Amino acid sequence: MDSQKTNPNMIKCDVSDIWKVLGKAWSLLILKNLSTKEAIRFNELKKIIPEISNTVLADRLRELESEKLIVKKIYAQVPLKVEYSLTKDAKDLEIVLEGLERWIRKRDSVTKKKNS
Repeated sequence: MDSQKTNPNMIKCDVSDIWKVLGKAWSLLILKNLSTKEAIRFNELKKIIPEISNTVLADRLRELESEKLIVKKIYAQVPLKVEYSLTKDAKDLEIVLEGLERWIRKRDSVTKKKNS
């Protein structure tokens, strides 16, 4: 029997590790925006999320890539062209991201009704 599959401490560690990345500011929003297209360039993401700094965007992309949630493709051309896209694992997250977006919209509409 594979001890990694049955060890609850290992599962807890894996969940904790991924939440360290997904729980950071902007990570889920970056993934959500990447899910809308086959590939997106850095500056395009920056236009979609203007509030994020270039440094933080670069850091989040690097972290998501290291967790194998996104793929960075570099084209050997001048000027250099870099595109980011979701991996298969991250595409499996799309349903979760869509559900989270529905929940936020529902919550927002309830909050607006309460404040009216």
